[in-house]
Amino acid sequence: MNAAPSFQKIALIGFGLIGGSIARAARAQGLAGEIVTTARSEKTRARVRELGLVDAVVETNAEAVRDADLVILGIPVGACGAVAEEIAGHLKPGAIVSDVGSVKGAVVREMAPHLPAGIHFVPAHPVAGTEHSGPDSGFAELFINRWCILTPPEGTDPDAVERLRAFWAALGARVEIMTPDHHDLVLAITSHLPHLIAYTIVGTADELAQVTSSEVIKFSAGGFRDFTRIAASDPIMWRDVFLANKEAVLEMLGTFNEDLSKLTRAIRRGDGQALFDHFTRTRAIRRGIVEIGQDSAAPDFGRPHAQLGKKPE
Repeated sequence: MNAAPSFQKIALIGFGLIGGSIARAARAQGLAGEIVTTARSEKTRARVRELGLVDAVVETNAEAVRDADLVILGIPVGACGAVAEEIAGHLKPGAIVSDVGSVKGAVVREMAPHLPAGIHFVPAHPVAGTEHSGPDSGFAELFINRWCILTPPEGTDPDAVERLRAFWAALGARVEIMTPDHHDLVLAITSHLPHLIAYTIVGTADELAQVTSSEVIKFSAGGFRDFTRIAASDPIMWRDVFLANKEAVLEMLGTFNEDLSKLTRAIRRGDGQALFDHFTRTRAIRRGIVEIGQDSAAPDFGRPHAQLGKKPE
């Protein structure tokens, strides 16, 4: 635990999986003198009060950010611009404003124009999560040995970037800094396209299940179960992700369709060598992910080996 908090007051706007995990981990590490949160629904606010994970739960975004040194938006990316406009006049001079969205270019374009001079805008994306949502879903170990990508706009105060980098590192994350556009291109292939494929496959299976008396669901193998886990993610969040990052997603989807056509031809022609070569190459990628510690038997939830406060190797 840190001897002194990194921030005297942290405001969390939105309290789902990521916001709840930040609150739990920041409290465990002593990173905040005070943690205040708000959420759109009274039901969520009431549940956060019951859990006792923060110092105060308030009714409005404006009230939450008052006197906060660090403000983190844990809301769908499509709502970030409107919230930035709402809180702009209530921010403490010198405060750091960040988010946790999976798209960065659109967030920068929609939030930055509303933030006044003297406010440090450092968007962030913790690349961690589960299919679960809501205030009960968070856990302090979520970010351990996972990447958090910071995408500060050009001209951002380096000291503010370093303070946020140190904060995420203290939560257990590995921190990388890149431009918003590059982030969106990388995440389009590593996260957004896989989710789109999962939603598609599960939807197709559901249509088939209606014809086969649910046998597709009943006899689903491990691979299909993995797809259903991904496809169970928050539909509002992912709707906003695809709309906000549509250019990069469409580019990656085009490349994917080309590769899928090659595999279709190989199967049709009985070209076993082409299939073997492709599967060998992709197997090596999987091994590489495991070797660098980015997956385990329990990749994102309940990792018993993870210890908060232990530096990632």
